[in-house]
Amino acid sequence: MLNFKTVHECFKYNGEHYNFNTLKNLAQKLLESEQSYSKDIAEFLLQWQESTTIIALKTSGSTGLPKTIIMEKQAMVNSATATGEHFNLQPTNTTLLCLPAHYIAGKMMLVRALVLGLELDSIEPKSHLKIDIKKHYVFSAIVPLQLEKNLDNLENIKTVIVGGAKVSSALKSKIQDLKTTVFETYGMTETVSHIAVRQLNNVSKPAHFKTLPNIEISQNAKDCLIINAPRISKNQIVTNDVVKIHSKTEFEWLGRADTIINSGGVKIFPEQVENILNNKISSRFFIASEEDKTLGEFVILIIESDKIEITDALFSELNSFSKPKKTYFLDKFVETSSGKIQRKKTLQLLK
Repeated sequence: MLNFKTVHECFKYNGEHYNFNTLKNLAQKLLESEQSYSKDIAEFLLQWQESTTIIALKTSGSTGLPKTIIMEKQAMVNSATATGEHFNLQPTNTTLLCLPAHYIAGKMMLVRALVLGLELDSIEPKSHLKIDIKKHYVFSAIVPLQLEKNLDNLENIKTVIVGGAKVSSALKSKIQDLKTTVFETYGMTETVSHIAVRQLNNVSKPAHFKTLPNIEISQNAKDCLIINAPRISKNQIVTNDVVKIHSKTEFEWLGRADTIINSGGVKIFPEQVENILNNKISSRFFIASEEDKTLGEFVILIIESDKIEITDALFSELNSFSKPKKTYFLDKFVETSSGKIQRKKTLQLLK
């Protein structure tokens, strides 16, 4: 079994070979860079080379308060191995790091390269990516915003995984003619990046999430997903995500248990309403609820914009319970450091 002290002989970073002992040289070189993203990579490599078997990982805080999680380095190696097996990644495959190494997704691109012997190029992790169009890459990881902003220069990447936020229906329609095969991921810091993926294009219809090797799934009484991943976590991971399980290895994500709206006894998932409205509202927005004496709750719409006209045509695909009864406008949503909307804190602005 591979371990964190094993750096594959084929590993390259920006075209140069490094082994476990020379990672310090690479880290030092990156620390001297003026680019902040290079310093994040350097700090991770120095932590990775330390003799301790654990590492501290920070969550983004999009679904709660940001926190630090202590993770076994071996769990990260096992996750990298599972991804490599699922996507058939081979030594010397070229890969692109364009996510910040401050969070788990960027760190895992580094770990995959180190243990699988990938040739990793690193560029500044921003929305508009400066990808070398003369190079061909086998694999990369991005967020939905990067996918949206770089549709014209992704075609020299064979496979892209997208995580960090849900891929909207509008964006899914835009990638259907893309040669690059795009996979949406399901995971979190606690699961060491993704534990399941689903293909979004180059298929007749988007598939359900399919688990990676050595992952078992089940549900609790609230229909929330339970993940059993012994090579990643000693304990079962009980999520707050309501799912429909289709097989031992496949599930459909419906929404988060803590955001479900119960309006007159009808359960409404805000994420599903948002998916319908995504290609109809150009500004950022989200769905929430307000208390109601008769219904218990009713749906509201919050838009990050100056006041715009809201017509019934906007809600034509929604049933009467899912249709927002009120619309609010805010100049600016509250965000995490990684740019995700903090819904609860944003809703407090309305008060």
